[in-house]
Amino acid sequence: MSYVDGFVVPVPKKNVAAYRKIARFAGKIWREYGALDYREFVADDAPVGKVTSFPRSVKMKSNETVVFSYIVYKSRKHRDSINAKVMKDKRLAKYMTPKGMPFDTKRMIYGGFKQIVKA
Repeated sequence: MSYVDGFVVPVPKKNVAAYRKIARFAGKIWREYGALDYREFVADDAPVGKVTSFPRSVKMKSNETVVFSYIVYKSRKHRDSINAKVMKDKRLAKYMTPKGMPFDTKRMIYGGFKQIVKA
């Protein structure tokens, strides 16, 4: 079964176009190195919950929206191999710093997940 890196990030609404541009570029590079799929989604129906929610998870501000994304790999080993190559890729270097991102990287949530069900 596959392996997925998942991300939730708060993006200022005014920066969504810039985020999309970077994501398209990054997605091509991840795919070039072998990622099976790369997807980015902007919130359309993600209300602020009373206890927990996507907006609460990233401490979303009123001028922000939430982006949910994932990258699919064959396995964790495959992910580790691809990510090592991506992190060394000079084409992405300017984006791999907090100043290079159009969002607050300190509030990004991410993790790697093993697939347990495929329906």
